[in-house]
Amino acid sequence: MSPPGTVHFSPSVRTLQPKTPYRQSRDFSTIPRFLCFSTTTKTISLPSKSVSFPHKIHQLVDGKKIGVSKEWSVQELDDDAPVSVELQPINSETQFDRVVAEVQQPEEPVIIVWMASWCRKCIYLKPKLEKLAADYYPRLRFYYVDVNTVPHVLVARAGVTKMPTIQLWKHGKKQDEVIGGHKAYLVIKDVCQMIENASTI
Repeated sequence: MSPPGTVHFSPSVRTLQPKTPYRQSRDFSTIPRFLCFSTTTKTISLPSKSVSFPHKIHQLVDGKKIGVSKEWSVQELDDDAPVSVELQPINSETQFDRVVAEVQQPEEPVIIVWMASWCRKCIYLKPKLEKLAADYYPRLRFYYVDVNTVPHVLVARAGVTKMPTIQLWKHGKKQDEVIGGHKAYLVIKDVCQMIENASTI
């Protein structure tokens, strides 16, 4: 017999059930067929030229119509287009002169990236420039110069004082440059702007 004031607990066994995950995986079988781009009977091919939209377009955001005063274009999606294009090395002053001389004829410029193997920013920026080169392929050619492998007279001749330096050469002369001392995405943005500005030179 238990003393007064004693409380008895009866043992119980609880089965632990796994909690329902917060986010269920989406069942893609419920997506309507008209959202798919592929079909079993016909291959859809896009036109070879870019398609431009009017300067004033409207877009629905949260049920509200907003205007976008900018020209939008859809460029061709090419399965054979490279994701990145390796920068071509320039290893001598003679090769540099040949590359620059070739630019005197075509209208499109060349991009020359001055870098060094000890420069961390150069190493980090190079693959991003190779992706950018793919965006302009094959219209533009991208080269790089390792300042440690060429005579210093060539570096001084190009007016390079900091690395990385991205220069645009056209008509046999340096037209513009971007010094990549800041964040990579800002450098890429400046290089794109430099290339676009070259079309007016």
